[in-house]
Amino acid sequence: MLGIPRAPLLRLQLVLLVAAGAGARVSAPRSLVWGPGLQAAVVLPVRYFFLQAVDSDGRNLTSSPPGQTQFKVVVKSLSPKESARIYVPKPLDRNDGTFLVRYRMHETVHEGLKVEVLYGGEHVAQSPYILKGPVYHEYCDCPEEDPQAWQETLSCPDTEPQIEQDFTAFPSINLQQMLKEIPKRFGDERGAVVHYTIVNNHIHRRSLGKYTDFKMFSDEILLSLARKVTLPDLEFYINLGDWPLEHRKVNDTPGPIPIISWCGSLDSRDIILPTYDVTHSILEAMRGVTNDLLSVQGNTGPSWINKTEKAFFRGRDSREERLQLVQLSKENPQLLDAGITGYFFFQEKEKELGKAKLMGFFDFFKYKYQVNVDGTVAAYRFPYLMLGDSLVLKQESPYYEHFYVALRPWKHYVPVRRNLSDLLEKVRWAKENDDEAKKIAKEGQLTARDLLQPPRLFCYYYRVLQKYAERQTSKPMIRDGMELVPQPEDATSFCRCHRKTPGKEEL
Repeated sequence: MLGIPRAPLLRLQLVLLVAAGAGARVSAPRSLVWGPGLQAAVVLPVRYFFLQAVDSDGRNLTSSPPGQTQFKVVVKSLSPKESARIYVPKPLDRNDGTFLVRYRMHETVHEGLKVEVLYGGEHVAQSPYILKGPVYHEYCDCPEEDPQAWQETLSCPDTEPQIEQDFTAFPSINLQQMLKEIPKRFGDERGAVVHYTIVNNHIHRRSLGKYTDFKMFSDEILLSLARKVTLPDLEFYINLGDWPLEHRKVNDTPGPIPIISWCGSLDSRDIILPTYDVTHSILEAMRGVTNDLLSVQGNTGPSWINKTEKAFFRGRDSREERLQLVQLSKENPQLLDAGITGYFFFQEKEKELGKAKLMGFFDFFKYKYQVNVDGTVAAYRFPYLMLGDSLVLKQESPYYEHFYVALRPWKHYVPVRRNLSDLLEKVRWAKENDDEAKKIAKEGQLTARDLLQPPRLFCYYYRVLQKYAERQTSKPMIRDGMELVPQPEDATSFCRCHRKTPGKEEL
């Protein structure tokens, strides 16, 4: 840039300013529309797709268009004979020239859907989009019989590094050994393990231990998956507790047992699935959950330049470092705003440190830097923080979720020592290197959007079950004490599965 004369440099800046959306007018026909919500065969709890605003010169906008959002989306049944309840909220502005459109179907339409995307009353791109039926809603039990076809429809990745890594310890899985060992090792009164068998795409389970209430979360994702694709027959154990369970090493005698958990650690051998938190947020988005993986993308607060230039934290007292964080905040209020919202583990500290008021999660993103400190294990808010457009300062940790393997320090987030001794130094670095901090925040956000999109999480779950089933050395069975986990009733919504109907041509 030093060799560019001043006048051309000013012109270049003006061009970039227009491309960034400052005053640029959106061209409806030139704008772009894409995403899984425009494919009838991609069945998701909330269907979604994206809009890219493009100006009249064909340049992608990289910030919000001026004025109020004029994008409007209408989703309706193709046939006037089919009325369907479809909830379509306003498009979510992701503040980078793109918009996220969501709609939740509460009924199936057999003829198909018509999706109109408008800007200022003019059709956008190739609108209207026709999704030829049947288009199934979330609770329609109509699994694809060909798992490979289902994975291709969802564009599942060929490999998932964490899955490959987790299964290296288990070239074969001895069910008989598990049946003998797991109830004794992990099924005592304080246990939090559930024993599942899937046969003929039906899910059966029995609980081991007292603390298995969270089986509602493992039940709901397995049932949802079984409605979408035929699952392999398999028998396995899920750990519903916070901590990974299997700490034997591969060369130990006896060797490790393949327990499935939501969180991994460097000293354990558990097979990791996406957490109950992210799967529940997908399944109940636009219904019982408001802070979900999609909605957070359109609620990331002010633009980067207008965010408060401090590091921010709110949370429970589930780890001592969180208390240290509050003390640091008291001593350095110009750099850090941290507070404990609920005391359980360190109740005696409340009088000394004080109790912060609860804040809506989306308000976190009013701050430029987000501090991520472990709870009892990995902090399950991390995926949501990564989807925002603030810089995440992540505590070094032995714990991990299923997607951490794809993230790199200083590329997707800024690492902070386990004891937080360099946290203030990292905040000062971010303030003094604003462009680099913004670049890391954006790279982390874009990577999280890819890793945490709902179809990919369904793909991940299926791939774990598939790998597990391939390694079983004996036939899965429905054991004594197991109960069938029924699919939820949806009597208010008519659903006729074409795969279960002899006369397909009649549809």
